[in-house]
Amino acid sequence: MRGAPMIVSRRHALGLAAGVGLSAAAAPFRRATAEDLTRATLRVAAFRGMDQTLLAATGLDDFPYRVTFSEFNSGNLIAQAINADAIDLGMWSEIPMVFAASAEARIAVVATMEGPTTDQALLAPTGSAARSVADLRGRRVGYIKATTAHYFLLRMLAQHGMSFADIHPIALGMSDGLTAMKAGSLDAWATYGYAIQTLEADGTARILQSAADILSGHYFVGANPRGLANPDFRAAAADYIRRLGKAYATLGTDKPRWARAVAPVIKVPEPLVLAYLQSQNRPYAPRAWRQGDIAGAQSVADTFVTAGVLPPGTHVGAVFSPALTPLLPA
Repeated sequence: MRGAPMIVSRRHALGLAAGVGLSAAAAPFRRATAEDLTRATLRVAAFRGMDQTLLAATGLDDFPYRVTFSEFNSGNLIAQAINADAIDLGMWSEIPMVFAASAEARIAVVATMEGPTTDQALLAPTGSAARSVADLRGRRVGYIKATTAHYFLLRMLAQHGMSFADIHPIALGMSDGLTAMKAGSLDAWATYGYAIQTLEADGTARILQSAADILSGHYFVGANPRGLANPDFRAAAADYIRRLGKAYATLGTDKPRWARAVAPVIKVPEPLVLAYLQSQNRPYAPRAWRQGDIAGAQSVADTFVTAGVLPPGTHVGAVFSPALTPLLPA
């Protein structure tokens, strides 16, 4: 993807934010014209092989506004970048959002993207004797902090009456986790995406437990609240989200085409990409967020509070903004 990977340091990240809040998001709306959109710029965070690739593959990247893409490999970094005013629009699961809400970060959740949960799993080395999560007591278990991997690992441990105190948890980024698994430095790794197919295909790892029935499949589109007072920005952001939804709908009916577009970008063999896409248990589809989405995210936050990861009294509702609701599918 075009645009160098952007890593935002925690020093600039999810600290307490002063200044611009979400009150501007409730400003009166007016219908934007095509001329309005030409004045807008969106700095979009994307995962490799997703937004930019899919929009180009479906011919939907003919934006009437300016778009610059930056590549990220986890949602928590996207939330940090929006908080630091480095990005305008990005998507993450419920988990980075609850951490950002706890830190009172300057982010605004403006839409929900419903999506699959089948690309999330706890992996074990192929030759491991572990047959369930209960076999990981005292073992080295990697996870990607403040992401779905962090959450579903907590939930999987709880299913066996365990917590992080019963394992040796190691927080690793995606690339470090891949390296550690290939080197045999971990007894298990909680991860997501094409890393699963990659490690299965080369014989490094197997799925110990899938998170498909643990996760909600709700992903949130986050926007920079500094821009939401501008009607041109709102119109462009809503148009971008609708375009992305159309790209997913188009490619969802032709997954071989989807795989052909993505495989060379993420450098994963096309048959593995196609198998990954065909295993998805539900499609991607954007819509305006609902009250039930807030309740679901609050349940996730409560799990982290119980685990001692987030402070008591963490509430997520304040980061949800209605700024784009009139412009999105209900």
